[in-house]
Amino acid sequence: MPKLSRRTFLASTLAAAAPLAWAAYPEHPITLIVPWAPGGSTDILARAIGEQLTRTLGQPVLVDNRAGASGNIGSAMVARAKPDGHTLLVGSMSTHAMNPALMSSMPFRGSEDFTPIALVANVINTMVVHPSLPVNNLREFIAYAKAHPGKLAYASAGPGSTNHLSAEMFNKAAGIQMLHVPYKGGAPAVMATVANETQVLFSAGTQTLPHVKSGRLKLLAVTEPARSKLLPDVPSVSEVLPGYEMSVWYAMFGPAGMPRDLVLKLNAEVNKALAVPEVRSHMAAIGVDVVNSTPEQLAVKLKADSERYGKVIKDLDIKIDS
Repeated sequence: MPKLSRRTFLASTLAAAAPLAWAAYPEHPITLIVPWAPGGSTDILARAIGEQLTRTLGQPVLVDNRAGASGNIGSAMVARAKPDGHTLLVGSMSTHAMNPALMSSMPFRGSEDFTPIALVANVINTMVVHPSLPVNNLREFIAYAKAHPGKLAYASAGPGSTNHLSAEMFNKAAGIQMLHVPYKGGAPAVMATVANETQVLFSAGTQTLPHVKSGRLKLLAVTEPARSKLLPDVPSVSEVLPGYEMSVWYAMFGPAGMPRDLVLKLNAEVNKALAVPEVRSHMAAIGVDVVNSTPEQLAVKLKADSERYGKVIKDLDIKIDS
């Protein structure tokens, strides 16, 4: 029998031991970082996933909200963590695909400093107006905006937010000009529109749909490239303005350098958690469409959106202080 070199022996031993090592994962509680304040759709989704993972992995999954700097504070914590699967992130297209183009100085790189684990959900992004506005569809809205230049104001959660970018993309596509009124967060932006301080808002259905149901806001469209299966009777903006799209997604990431076996284990567990009927129905009720994906599909999505929104942000000349 030929002799094995010491290097070959060690390599084969480590390769055989790797699956066994990760079979024991997790060894202690997992921290699931949400880079936004409690109560938002990212937080709700993370807690639903964390609850299921706690059951299937046998260790507590603790959601830790680390808000600030447009999601960069919490995201940077994960980028600096050990790649052992015990510190994970529920990030979004804004933190990973938009922030690097919006900010001149970033505490992490949008993709290089993270390991993609799973695309977990798409959230319905809506266009709503105050009910006093005498419009009932997109064409009427655009005609009204053109007939009343400078009269309409839209709210946002701040410069560089998805609300801001959605509205500026709409301005350009429709050939209109609405006034931007930034607020300190999504909730104040919603309430400003409900109170008619501002007349227009582009925001997640998790924040707007309850007010639509109560009659305090009027829903005109969704901003995805096609109608949502959760709101099949609501048109997409692209039906009137071809090419318009703002699709907001959430995903789970780990620090860069996570072992492949561990990534696949986590991907399988996350997809299993999202397949639980109670999770799917709860998310659907608040306008969140959970998805099943591979790490590779998330990596492709992140690359494509980084390129797309990087170009859009440059074309619109939007910058924010980092």
